[in-house]
Amino acid sequence: MPLAEFNIGTLKYDWDDPRVAGFQNNLDRVYDIARRAPGYIWHLEGEDMEAAQLDPDGPMGGNPRTASTLSVWQDVQSLHNFTFQTVHKQFYDRKGEWYDPDQGLRFVMWHVDDGHIPTIKEAMERFHHLEKHGNSDHAFGWAHVI
Repeated sequence: MPLAEFNIGTLKYDWDDPRVAGFQNNLDRVYDIARRAPGYIWHLEGEDMEAAQLDPDGPMGGNPRTASTLSVWQDVQSLHNFTFQTVHKQFYDRKGEWYDPDQGLRFVMWHVDDGHIPTIKEAMERFHHLEKHGNSDHAFGWAHVI
């Protein structure tokens, strides 16, 4: 069954700050690797994601330092392989340089029907469900599946 994932965080610095350049300058590279990864189906791209992040009335609140990803994969193993067995892991391991480590929960997964493209609203609802209730089949983290 396909799997949606959403991660969200607040950068320590503004997007144009040189301390974020190592992150920002590699986004396209990491997304290109994701698109070629076995099991990749879709992700919310560029201007659409930026608009969702910056919308002050939207579910993410409009913080200009928000960085997030919403994607769909064929299964948990496909996402796990991309996350931890490609160049993505190099950037994942450096997240402390760009994000405050005390932000708490930043990631949620859930199963979706074939062909379903999740919305940011749906992603935030799953995120808050995991935050409030912990791992369940409705919303979960890595510990629930691996």
